[in-house]
Amino acid sequence: MNSLFRKKSISSVMKNADIADDINHSSGLHRTLTVRDLTFFGIAAIIGAGSFSSMGSACASGGPAVIFLFILCGIACGFTAMCYAEFASRIPVAGSAYTYAYTSFGEIIAWIIGWALLMEYSIGNIYVAFAWSDYFENLLNSMHIHLPAWTTQNYRSAHAELGDAWNSAPIIGGLHIIFDLPALLINFLITWLVYVGVKESRNISNIMVMIKLSIIVLVIVVGIFYLDIDNWTPINDDGKHSFMPNGFSGVMSGVAAVFFAYIGFDAVSTMAEESKNPQRDLPKGMIYSLVICTIIYIILSLILTGMAYYKDLAVGDPLAEVFRINNVGWMETLISVCAVAAMTSVILVFQMGQPRIWMSMSRDGLIPKKFEKIHPKYKTPSFATIVTGLVVGIPILFTDETFVLDFTSIATLFAFVLVCGGILLIPKREKEAGKFHLPYVNAKYIYPITIFGAIIILMVAAKNYFPDLMNVNFSSEDATYKISTLIFWGVCLVLSYFAYKRNWSLIPLLGVTTCSYLLTGMTAKNWLWFFIWFGLGLIVYFAYSRKHSRLNTEKA
Repeated sequence: MNSLFRKKSISSVMKNADIADDINHSSGLHRTLTVRDLTFFGIAAIIGAGSFSSMGSACASGGPAVIFLFILCGIACGFTAMCYAEFASRIPVAGSAYTYAYTSFGEIIAWIIGWALLMEYSIGNIYVAFAWSDYFENLLNSMHIHLPAWTTQNYRSAHAELGDAWNSAPIIGGLHIIFDLPALLINFLITWLVYVGVKESRNISNIMVMIKLSIIVLVIVVGIFYLDIDNWTPINDDGKHSFMPNGFSGVMSGVAAVFFAYIGFDAVSTMAEESKNPQRDLPKGMIYSLVICTIIYIILSLILTGMAYYKDLAVGDPLAEVFRINNVGWMETLISVCAVAAMTSVILVFQMGQPRIWMSMSRDGLIPKKFEKIHPKYKTPSFATIVTGLVVGIPILFTDETFVLDFTSIATLFAFVLVCGGILLIPKREKEAGKFHLPYVNAKYIYPITIFGAIIILMVAAKNYFPDLMNVNFSSEDATYKISTLIFWGVCLVLSYFAYKRNWSLIPLLGVTTCSYLLTGMTAKNWLWFFIWFGLGLIVYFAYSRKHSRLNTEKA
């Protein structure tokens, strides 16, 4: 059992990565990224499919009150970002949350996080590629260029709809030939760009970020002139005007879509070995990008729900849809151009992040050594980059958008919980000049009082809250929510005990709490697929990784 939780010391992690020696070594990664570059990478990763695609379904579920969910997710990610920043300052290597978990929880948890990050970066990119394809197709259509229907849709969606794509597709050996050509094409081009080098990727990413920020500002400015404040208080099922037409449960039902909109800031931490001063610049890059994007999301959601009736936003291109509804054709076309640029930058950053996590896992012996190979000319993890391209490209042929959206969100939240929890388990350190240091606030009394206070308030103000949670009908749609919420409160009570006994820090505790609460919004199907993926990861670990682990081979 002890071998499952064997840990790496921070000093050994630094040594294995050869940080000091690789700065100028011919086999190392190029250190070219500044605070501005890292901030731009964060914005590039965050603002993309979330704002241009998944935001629509969230607004349609929660109405104008979806801004509260954006604020909650922003706060949760803010706490998490500070924990990432602390780890990045202590361990400035490319492995991100995987490496952090190796030093705090041990090998098995590190493997699980690495496996979860595969979902966040690689599988999340599948959704972005689909969204990119939708906007690219709209852009082509505006120029009167029309691709055959069977080259613009994935096989699973086409089979479900049995529409034009299915009926017009060529048939070979009884198999309908259907594939999303634009999604496959952008994946190939981005894989090649990431393979060629980080400097080239940085330059293109920065340009795209400037383009999409400019367009988003224009969307906000133009959208103000088409606001109808009556849209902020639509009529609910009771026939009353309400800012929250579907109640708080309606707001929370959009958690997967809203949280997906925030995914990406953590990808900055994978650039540690290509940053000029990672212990100073990585934390700044993550926090700056998150703050900027949170403000943008809040304003953007108010603009969308003010320009159109909230239920009309349940589309794949909500930003274009609100201008289509208001007959502003030129903005519709401009947004399509911006969306293509925005989501290209998201794919770029995620496609850069995953190979560097695999590179770190390979250094530790958990996956074959081939994955840590650095290209002699381009100074990139070449083999891992190619594999990442295949991991994204192949599922594009047979999966669909809804599946990968939910799949990615739950895995990322799980990783965030473990990162925040990891901060609680590593020893304290003295402040060092020029390095980020997570502020310490003793949660001994603050956290337990907050949790017990919240429970008492709920028992008084909403007397049926806890009795209703404990009345679980396993055949009902809300069974998963009730069970996960009860587990959430149980976790809070356990955390309260340890906060009191061990004087834990408040910020990581709040990170664990907020991210755990967001997990209560996941559906039963989300959890089912997560545990299936989790099980596959454990099979790989026990079949290969545990035996070949560097900690195991060095001990032998």
